Amino acid sequence: MTQRFIHLKHSLLFASLLIFSTLTAQKYSNEFLSIGIGAKAQALGNAVVASVDDVTAGYWNPAGLANLGPDNGLQIGAMHSEWFAGVGKFDYLGFTLPFSNSDRRIGLSLIRFGIDDIPNTLSLYEDDGTVNYDNIVSFSAADYAFITSYAQRLKAKEGRELLIGANFKVVRRVIGSFANSWGFGVDLGAQYAVGRLRIGATARDITTTFNAWHVTFTEKEKDVLLATGNELPDINSLEITKPQLLLGAAYTFDIKKFSFTPEFNLLATTDGRRNTLVSGDPVSVDPSLGMEVNYNSFLFLRAGISQFQKEKNFDGSDYYISRPALGIGLQLYSLRVDYAYTNLGDGQNRYSHVISLQLDLKPKKQG
Repeated sequence: MTQRFIHLKHSLLFASLLIFSTLTAQKYSNEFLSIGIGAKAQALGNAVVASVDDVTAGYWNPAGLANLGPDNGLQIGAMHSEWFAGVGKFDYLGFTLPFSNSDRRIGLSLIRFGIDDIPNTLSLYEDDGTVNYDNIVSFSAADYAFITSYAQRLKAKEGRELLIGANFKVVRRVIGSFANSWGFGVDLGAQYAVGRLRIGATARDITTTFNAWHVTFTEKEKDVLLATGNELPDINSLEITKPQLLLGAAYTFDIKKFSFTPEFNLLATTDGRRNTLVSGDPVSVDPSLGMEVNYNSFLFLRAGISQFQKEKNFDGSDYYISRPALGIGLQLYSLRVDYAYTNLGDGQNRYSHVISLQLDLKPKKQG
């Protein structure tokens, strides 16, 4: 192989792996939707399925939107975080509004996880073998989710509360001009409260979410890929996201002006053996635990732990890693500001800063 092609092969490695891993990693299909939204949830180790009661419920548990009454009006949530030392950017924007029926709510969530400014070196060399850096252009590999949520409060006995909800989601994934896909899925959720105890459940992708991929390369791009030892992916392929079940329980107790809410969650996946605390085939279970301390509904302190995974030492012995998190929140009139500092849980001690905002636009009271 000529030096020209050796250089090209190394330059194309990242882009090629990105494309091919996206198309072939069936077990972790649409995994960007497992990262979690909201600095509050991130600080709690994503253990919020039972207690979530704001606009982010459209992602975590659609039933939780029904906790917001008509007096809450329009609620807006937004988040920005950067992963892998700023290489990946994860953004969220959400809205929720009440129906004329005070027991019903609708929500909309927009999510993007992307890696931008990836250099495309397929045209780095001219036909005569000379290098032309002006030919290098950048592209993005981005995943998008559009989630429409519905929630309703059902009649229950005094002292008890039952909320139900559902999501319809559209998933759009784009890798430059090389590949793109569309996917569709449905989630169901419920929350049940008895006194200070709350129990929650979310069944994600209950219909199994299918992403239909279409790959497009020009003839010149195909020639370069083949010349550098890469295989061409299938022009059309199907990626499947299998159902997941998220269960949780939370309990709130007060001590003077302080309110404490610990929550424990279990995530059960059905796509085969995963590196989780309870690993099985086809079901694996990943626990998470969070604690929020609320001072006078003004200051919120949070901590959580999740994503327990087994790793091996050099001597072959096993040890476990996890994803710890810390966070703080401030309620400033109708604006809440949340911050989380969390580890990716990959053993490399890579931490990320997550910031999110939540704004309540309450309707004017009639005089």
